[in-house]
Amino acid sequence: MTTISRIVSRLRPFALIAALGLAGCSTAPVQKGEIVEPAFAADRILQEDVVYQAEATISDPWQGFNRTMYRFNYHFDRYLFLPVVRGYQWITPDIVETGIHNFFRNLGDVTTLINSILQLNLEKTMNTTTRLALNSTVGLLGFIEIASDVPRSDEDFGQTLGYWGVGTGPYLVLPILGPSSLRDGVGQGVDWYARSVIRDELTDFETWQDLAIDLLWSIDIRANTAFRYYETGSPFEYELVRMLYTTKRQLDVER
Repeated sequence: MTTISRIVSRLRPFALIAALGLAGCSTAPVQKGEIVEPAFAADRILQEDVVYQAEATISDPWQGFNRTMYRFNYHFDRYLFLPVVRGYQWITPDIVETGIHNFFRNLGDVTTLINSILQLNLEKTMNTTTRLALNSTVGLLGFIEIASDVPRSDEDFGQTLGYWGVGTGPYLVLPILGPSSLRDGVGQGVDWYARSVIRDELTDFETWQDLAIDLLWSIDIRANTAFRYYETGSPFEYELVRMLYTTKRQLDVER
């Protein structure tokens, strides 16, 4: 059995369980707008042709937990995560930081490729394959962005479930990871598992090395995410963020 076959066979049961577990809340997506770059930022979501998810239609039965977790994430972000990010940026030369960011974006293209295939999207599959081939070879494992002219997508398993008609399920604020939904939370777990399986197949890292890579990846993501808790200027930030996130994910699935 080839490496790819082993990976697929290990992922199939987990993906099937995820799909079956969420099938009860499936709905067909309706095209309402388009977002060019999927990013959790209001200025990239607030467009004239976007029809926003009405607050009344957003399922939030776990609001007590979600609000508590939102406040926890704020304190974690302010007093631990952001100081670590600032320290990382202070000690890391800009050229090295850019290379690390490019490297992790290249790794992210692996799960994008898998999900593009699962979504039967030939164009995204070809573009992502081209990006991976060029950046992983000529670009030295992605540290140098060679394929900058090739369109890039960010596809995840939550979007794949949405493509196949699985609804978002209840809104969910995850510890540290922030705004999500039942579907997207499961999707993040599947993507993380897929990356772990692929990394185990291709490398011989020890546990501490895997943890170090995941930690550095998390720091890089936070360093390149502009959102800051309680800086939206709205007295109803929880509701605003919930609406923006839900709308963003709706657009991610539709594009």
